[in-house]
Amino acid sequence: MATGLGNRGSRLARYRALAIGVAVTVGVMLLVAAVGGGSGNGDASTASATATDITGAVASRTTTPGTPATTSPASSATNAPASTATTAANDPGLLPQTDTKPDATSTILTTHVNALWAAIVADDPAPAMPFFFPLSAYKQVKSISDPEHDWNTRLVAAFTEDIHAWHAQLGANSATAQLTAVSVPSDQAQWIQPGVESNKGSYWRVYGTTLRYQVDGRSGSFTIASMISWRGEWYVVHLASIR
Repeated sequence: MATGLGNRGSRLARYRALAIGVAVTVGVMLLVAAVGGGSGNGDASTASATATDITGAVASRTTTPGTPATTSPASSATNAPASTATTAANDPGLLPQTDTKPDATSTILTTHVNALWAAIVADDPAPAMPFFFPLSAYKQVKSISDPEHDWNTRLVAAFTEDIHAWHAQLGANSATAQLTAVSVPSDQAQWIQPGVESNKGSYWRVYGTTLRYQVDGRSGSFTIASMISWRGEWYVVHLASIR
């Protein structure tokens, strides 16, 4: 009996140990599953958040450069008129001709004549170039094969030579020469039509504008051979002579 009870007790002990082991194993498995499931959800959540962040960052990086690229042309288009206006102000030849007859008392003409006189006194044509008929306007006016070449090699070259020649005429004391009067024979100005003088455009033309000066106690004068108009202002095209 004792042996039977002992054996039965031994079996019960083994059953209890087995049951506990199974419970522990199941508990561990459930815990692992729970932990694994939680970790998996956490990873998925993290991965999803990371993907969202990356997508947002990429979109942001794509959009940010794209925004200036999209607005830049509009900005350039907005600024273009201002830039064009500034350029046209510096180079009126970029604008179309008008039939306005120049005013011999205009501020621009006075400024240009003073610049021409300064160029003669200094023996430097550069200050007088704003008074010379603009190349851009010459291209609009002349019906010749290469107006730019003609403007540079014939007209500007002659203008430069004439500045130097007039400077020499002032003499050794040219620095003391004073411009005393300017006379533009406006009543003799003519409106030149296309087809005349190899023109495809029109302009006002006047011959014989006189610059009077004094130097070393003597009076003298220079005669501008020809001035033509652009948009209501006079410009020199031939200084001392037409050639």
